[in-house]
Amino acid sequence: MTALTLPDPASTEALGVRLAGVLAPRDVVFLKGDLGAGKTTLARGLIEAWTGETDAPSPTFTLVQTYDGPAGPLWHMDLYRLKHPEEALELGLEDGLEQALLLIEWPERLGALAPADRIEIALAPDGAGRIARLCGYGRHAGFTLDAKTPA
Repeated sequence: MTALTLPDPASTEALGVRLAGVLAPRDVVFLKGDLGAGKTTLARGLIEAWTGETDAPSPTFTLVQTYDGPAGPLWHMDLYRLKHPEEALELGLEDGLEQALLLIEWPERLGALAPADRIEIALAPDGAGRIARLCGYGRHAGFTLDAKTPA
């Protein structure tokens, strides 16, 4: 597990940019944390680096926002309003897993549908900033960001 101190929103966005440099289509990133933890801020940094889109809306109401980037499609999912895991299938989860980089906020709503191969980023308050804890599972076991990771 990697723990990173993020003193402000700009550093949270910068983490998203770093992640965009090491991720690929068919990767899954779980963004975990309470309301206001910085999940969407991190996602916006990643989306901008992946696609060039500078005004990515939160998918809170649409549930899924899709983007095309030079490296492939990116789907940003917000599952907060789901009542049952099967609703994620209706949103196209299986298609996203096959073709896109998936960013999933509120992934605990997936229950048993959660893919085994994933990177989890848990964001938590830390004074005026936050701490990001990154952990890989399945084929991402041992995932870390270090000095060699693109900035």
